[in-house]
Amino acid sequence: MNVDQLSLAMKKLLFTLCMLACIRSLQAQTPVNPRIAPQGTVYDLEEVYLPDTTLTYKVVIDLKSSNNPPEKVNRGLNSVARLVNLYAVGGVPAGQVKIAVAVHYTATPIVLTHAGYRRKYGIDNPNLALIDSLHKAGVEFFVCGQSLVARDYARQYVNPQVRIALSMLTVVTEYAARGYTVLTFD
Repeated sequence: MNVDQLSLAMKKLLFTLCMLACIRSLQAQTPVNPRIAPQGTVYDLEEVYLPDTTLTYKVVIDLKSSNNPPEKVNRGLNSVARLVNLYAVGGVPAGQVKIAVAVHYTATPIVLTHAGYRRKYGIDNPNLALIDSLHKAGVEFFVCGQSLVARDYARQYVNPQVRIALSMLTVVTEYAARGYTVLTFD
């Protein structure tokens, strides 16, 4: 074998090894939805720092914005599903993840029933299925009573899986006092 043939063989070998590494990398980054589907998709990554599976994680989420079209699932709500799925991928048992969501400001309509959402947008609420899945997974939902009144939404149109609170501020500060970590999702 001459030098040119050896060089070509080495290049082919290097190319093959690189391709195998890329394929393996792509396989390790398969999208998954272990607890909440189809929203909240995450990637099961290898060789990364994982959450401590002996801890109980307590999170209260300030969900305040509806910065996407009314026919789409709220991005902040999708992030709640991602959080649930990330803890699942990390091996944390479902019973060790406590999440409360305080909805307010422009995100308020996401907790309306289909009838209430239709009154505002003329379409069914695309967020209800995800709220139902999250609720079944143990996520607590609250809506700010102040936001309901300020935006003229009738109580009768609030999803029954969502509790009406005096305000988002009282929910978040109460849960913070209980040791919950506060996250804000826009």
